[in-house]
Amino acid sequence: MLDFEEEISRFKPSMDVSEVEDAIVKEDLTDMTDLMVEMMKGRSGQQE
Repeated sequence: MLDFEEEISRFKPSMDVSEVEDAIVKEDLTDMTDLMVEMMKGRSGQQE
């Protein structure tokens, strides 16, 4: 059986939503859209 008081005493909260948002925004992430744009730029330059 779980001892809720013991579990609560060992609980460590995870990052707040605002901290997670800041960590994500600070990362320079390349997504699929960025990759596709770069590929299309390369293709249009080869056809000319």
